[in-house]
Amino acid sequence: MLTVDLKKLRSLRESQMSLKEMAARLGYQSANGYYYLESGRSKISAETLAKVASVLCVPIQELFTDQ
Repeated sequence: MLTVDLKKLRSLRESQMSLKEMAARLGYQSANGYYYLESGRSKISAETLAKVASVLCVPIQELFTDQ
């Protein structure tokens, strides 16, 4: 079963930008909104995951793990 690889998502984001910058690029009012996605506290919609992949300049498939 494919699931979003949250560790990889965080690693990719940290190598490019701060949590606050990512949240702003995705339209969140505060960094907490994005942090909840990245930490697994909230589910990531397909649309949001596509935006994250675009911001990080990676194919969306790279954000998944086969667990």
